[in-house]
Amino acid sequence: MTDNGEHWERGLIEKLATAALKEQRRARLWGIFFKLLTFAYITVIILLAIDWKAGGEVSGKHTALVEVSGIIGPGTDASAERVTTALQAAFKDKNTQGVVVRINSPGGSPVQAQNIYEEMRRLRKKHPAIPLYAVVEDLCASGGYYVAAGADRIYVSKSSIVGSIGVRMDSFGVTGLMEKLGVERRLLTAGDNKGFLDPFLPVDERQKQHAQTLLEDIHQQFIGVVREGRGKRLKETPDMFSGLIWTGQKSLELGLADAYGSLDHVAREVVKAENIVDYTQKENIAEKFARRFGAGAASAILELAIRQAPQLR
Repeated sequence: MTDNGEHWERGLIEKLATAALKEQRRARLWGIFFKLLTFAYITVIILLAIDWKAGGEVSGKHTALVEVSGIIGPGTDASAERVTTALQAAFKDKNTQGVVVRINSPGGSPVQAQNIYEEMRRLRKKHPAIPLYAVVEDLCASGGYYVAAGADRIYVSKSSIVGSIGVRMDSFGVTGLMEKLGVERRLLTAGDNKGFLDPFLPVDERQKQHAQTLLEDIHQQFIGVVREGRGKRLKETPDMFSGLIWTGQKSLELGLADAYGSLDHVAREVVKAENIVDYTQKENIAEKFARRFGAGAASAILELAIRQAPQLR
């Protein structure tokens, strides 16, 4: 009886000690987490303050630079939101002598490109004394050229790739593969065309024709923008709006570009303001830190939840 009593007391003490250790471990983990959270918050505030101080008005006459680099689409560095915000700031600055949009893009969303183009035209009319130029680096294709057409003049390198004035819609079909694998597609819709161009179903000719009509409509809008932007400088050929691309040298012959020139050349020789100020809206230090910390914090919370799970069962 005594041995059983001692065994019971020993077991109870061990359980209490184990529970106390687990509670201490849990409290320590939460303490570390909240310290990290506080540190991150203070760091973000400091970085925001630094960015705010760095974003003051530029002194001295200068050429304003706005980059359009990479895919043009929502959430990218070349999104309409970022580019138009940069353009507005560049034109607003009283020391801006000219604005240069430097383009190195394969294209992207026609809607985003159109928004940038229209804002370029609007700002040009609002600020008639400030010229707007496009400088092409390696690639200015499709939506990239859509944007370039909004400039007063387009400068290229001999080896730049220019053009691709066309529209495309990408998809795929796996019906043959599904048959080989014995997979049956089951799709329920309300609306005859709700499964529009479903890659798991055979091509519906009516839907295909509708998609082609959409592409043609957007293509005609693109062509209209190029004709409006380039005017009489354009030397149209049967292939000009077929989606082909050309070198910078050939683009001059076709009237798709105006002259050879780099950013420095245009700033120095054309705008006559050698000092270049970059207005491009890029992800700042605070945003980068917040994004990375967000991923790290999520991982820490998940790890903490996993460690706590046994105590919550």
